[in-house]
Amino acid sequence: MQDFGLYFTWGWEHIISKDALDHQLFIAALAAIYLLKDWRQVLVLVTAFTIGHSLTLALSVLDIIRFSSKWIEFLIPCTIVITAFSNLFQKQFTPKTIRINYFLALGFGLIHGMGFANTIRFAMAKDQSLGWSLFGFNVGLEVGQIFVVLCILLLTQLMISVFKVERRTWVIFLSAGVFSLALKMALERLP
Repeated sequence: MQDFGLYFTWGWEHIISKDALDHQLFIAALAAIYLLKDWRQVLVLVTAFTIGHSLTLALSVLDIIRFSSKWIEFLIPCTIVITAFSNLFQKQFTPKTIRINYFLALGFGLIHGMGFANTIRFAMAKDQSLGWSLFGFNVGLEVGQIFVVLCILLLTQLMISVFKVERRTWVIFLSAGVFSLALKMALERLP
């Protein structure tokens, strides 16, 4: 149980810490097109990301796949750029038109999962259970993501309901900001 707590904390910090800006930006890009009333859809979206993240994290820790960390660190902000850019072209916010986000979340979760694999691989003791450790990490990751999503959805609700910002204007504003920061990050990480 002690291992679970350690890895839960790592998963939480992987999303919440000040060094996790890339993950926070990705979540912001994913959640930008949703309203507070869509919280169930966003939970499914975040879980799709966690599934992709978990799969490649496990495969990387088991040394089944391995990629250059320089390329992974470059590709992570690229996934954010693509997600934010796709938001800029959303004109209708129906479940059918935003379904692409589920595929983006799952697919890009695969890339993000490789980003933490080296750290967790080196940190695991020989006698620790990979399954229990990854479970703890992923639960912490999921709880952290839900917290970030909730903050974004509450901010969106505030902007649209209280400040009367048009939904499309808010999506463009938030997505353009995320796009700009992620593009700068990608350029700084060019391999």
